[in-house]
Amino acid sequence: MASPPHSAFIAVPDHENEPMNLSNMDTLAKALANAAMTVLVRSCRKEVAGASHARLDAACAAMRAKARPVLDQLLDDAHAAPWVAEAAFAAAVLELAQTGIAALKASEA
Repeated sequence: MASPPHSAFIAVPDHENEPMNLSNMDTLAKALANAAMTVLVRSCRKEVAGASHARLDAACAAMRAKARPVLDQLLDDAHAAPWVAEAAFAAAVLELAQTGIAALKASEA
């Protein structure tokens, strides 16, 4: 039996009941966080440069609060359709970044 396709970002378990390796989950979460922070900083370069530590903390806190449901959705999408795992990863990155951007802009008002 052929094994399921694998993404560069997500290793989909071969068996439905086989748990995903926790070190892989940690690596995935770190890659997601780094990519989302990169999008936030590149999208809001001036706002980030002029933001107080409190505003930056608020943006990071909003992203952390949203991380679990975004990661769960990413894993569900990758499990259901492994061939779109990289697109699912990109969508998760953008969703987290948008959450951080919204929090950063809301705190400047």
